[in-house]
Amino acid sequence: MTTINPIETRPLKPLFLSYLFPAMIGMLLMSVNILVDGIFVSHGVGPTALAGVNIAVPIFSILLSISLWVGMGGATLFSISLGEGNKVRAHQLFTLSFLTMLAVVVTLIMVLLFNLKDIAYIFGASDATYPYVKEYLHVILLFGVFYTIENLLSIFIRNDGNPKLAMLGLMTTSILNIILNYLFIFVLGYGVTGCALATAISTILGMSVLCLHFFRDQCELKFVSKFFNWSDLKKVFAIGLPSFIVEASMAIMIILYNITFLHYLGANGVTAYAMVNYIHTVLLTVFLGIGMALQPLVSYHHGARLMKRLIVLLKIGIATALIFGLSTTVVATLFPSQLIALFGDSTFEIRNMAVQGFAHFAIGYIFLGINMVFAEFFQSIEKIRLATAIMLLRSIILFIPSLVLLPKLFGVQAIWWTFPVSEGITAFLIFLYIKKKRKKFLLY
Repeated sequence: MTTINPIETRPLKPLFLSYLFPAMIGMLLMSVNILVDGIFVSHGVGPTALAGVNIAVPIFSILLSISLWVGMGGATLFSISLGEGNKVRAHQLFTLSFLTMLAVVVTLIMVLLFNLKDIAYIFGASDATYPYVKEYLHVILLFGVFYTIENLLSIFIRNDGNPKLAMLGLMTTSILNIILNYLFIFVLGYGVTGCALATAISTILGMSVLCLHFFRDQCELKFVSKFFNWSDLKKVFAIGLPSFIVEASMAIMIILYNITFLHYLGANGVTAYAMVNYIHTVLLTVFLGIGMALQPLVSYHHGARLMKRLIVLLKIGIATALIFGLSTTVVATLFPSQLIALFGDSTFEIRNMAVQGFAHFAIGYIFLGINMVFAEFFQSIEKIRLATAIMLLRSIILFIPSLVLLPKLFGVQAIWWTFPVSEGITAFLIFLYIKKKRKKFLLY
């Protein structure tokens, strides 16, 4: 006798909210770790150290992108399998995803450690900032495997019907990171190394909290001996590709922004962008949280072939993204100086550059949420080409030409318009696609 999963019958709005708030809080807290690093380094070490850590962040993001790639690909297939009632395959997919991610990350960490200086300069380091980049990354890379395990586990635990524990693990990491940052930087004077140690230790303890899920009676995250399948491995990487593009392209965008600001405005421009980027990193993960809440529900309903509920979930996701996008833009454009003030004292020129820039930059949040929801939806129903196209449009195809052309055509201030222009055009193209394919789309 089979039992019906409550996901299939529970009203969709409260069901979505039960996933939304833990997902958003969890993702927000994960990004707050990076923001906290920036705040403590800027106050406790100085603006040059802040620029150094900001240059290191994209390299750190590459590790996160691997865990997102494998984690989201595997977890999507995991939820689809549960929706189909195939628990054996779900266990195999979890084991395959976990071990594949470990193999890739450990290999990548070794490559980065042995080529640290060359990679740092490629990513925008200078003689002034490299010591801080090296100091921060050396510790981060040594402990990077724990960060990726924590991220992958939080994704799978959310897909296994326990979003609150996923949030609790990330909350533990965030709170401990704040406490340890203060202790290591201001009390013990460890500088940037202390910042990296705080991130590493708090991550290990947060990961330990997530491991409590394995003791849950309803846990379907089981390691099995017979798990390897080339077809499944290809699907994991194919379905997870849009998530990889989100994080990896973030690293590319930061590098290109750093190079562009250095070219037009020098080191002050890089520091001003670092301040804006720390805030953007936090806000980006809030919108990612909306997609993270949608993914397990959409994947399960897709596996169970509950089509009408799927379309309703998409509409709820779009409405949520619009509300958060408009709210974020209003707050950011009305109070940019208060947000930039989080990063302590800097020269008037740098602070003014960041405040003026952020007011323009923030317009992009109106469109960002919509783009993320559609990409996550298509990814969750295995329409990978559409999801990948959306991510490449907003982060590479439209972003790079905009970054090159806008300052040349409209002046230096137009660098800040790159983000809203690329996101806005992407959202418009999605609108045209949905309008053209409306009947086919609704019949899905």
